[in-house]
Amino acid sequence: MYSRSPIRGGRMGGGFGDLFGGPAPRDILALLIVVGVTFTLQAFTRGSALADLLLSESVWRRGFLWQLATYAFIGPSAPTFWFLISLWMLYMFGRDVYSQVGRRGFWTLLAWGIVGAAMVACSVQLALGGWIGSFSPFAAMQGTNTLLVILICAFATLHKNATIFLFMVLPIRAFWFIPLEIALAFISFLGSHDLASFLGTCAAVGITYSMLTPGGLRRMSREGWLRLQRLWFQRQLRSARKRGNIRAVPDPPDDTVKKGPWVN
Repeated sequence: MYSRSPIRGGRMGGGFGDLFGGPAPRDILALLIVVGVTFTLQAFTRGSALADLLLSESVWRRGFLWQLATYAFIGPSAPTFWFLISLWMLYMFGRDVYSQVGRRGFWTLLAWGIVGAAMVACSVQLALGGWIGSFSPFAAMQGTNTLLVILICAFATLHKNATIFLFMVLPIRAFWFIPLEIALAFISFLGSHDLASFLGTCAAVGITYSMLTPGGLRRMSREGWLRLQRLWFQRQLRSARKRGNIRAVPDPPDDTVKKGPWVN
């Protein structure tokens, strides 16, 4: 199971099966250490020590622009078993993506996904002006949530035909994890009414997929525009047929082309 990344500096790498072979990249270990240290500080101070690093409305109210990048590396404040699972998933998917795209491609992917998602979420929250939202906006995006969304989407894009055993039992094709992430984010939105987090998560998925797909956003937008054109022409053709402006010449019964001038 191999894949080549379109990101400059990418390289060929192994698949999910050789995940535990060889030493772990230092970048992945550093990422896990940062998340673990911030988790410890959050737990001991009940979330107050690193509050200014989490994504909030202070981005545009007080000019805390660094929150657009730092929010994704802050561990949760509540010590739960999910935190250990999230660290394990960060290691698994992060190491595989790192081996595929290389060091420069890995951090470029994270930078674009994290900052892009935060900018979309802040724009939505600013546009809503508190009309729709939860008591804690951006809650679904904080910490390892955005990191996992980006890395899982990257793995699913690089290994579309790979099989992932969900809950260690249910086999699912890796590519289906992309719409699954959107579906889970939508379910979370229905419960929290946090529209900013939902659209920010969708932005993270879209940015990640476009960066790892040949042609990226340009190809996706062109294909979408061509589909719209085809639908428009098909509609115009149906309308013309209903008005009687187009007459179709029936095919000969013996499926042979008759000699003579062409009928235009």
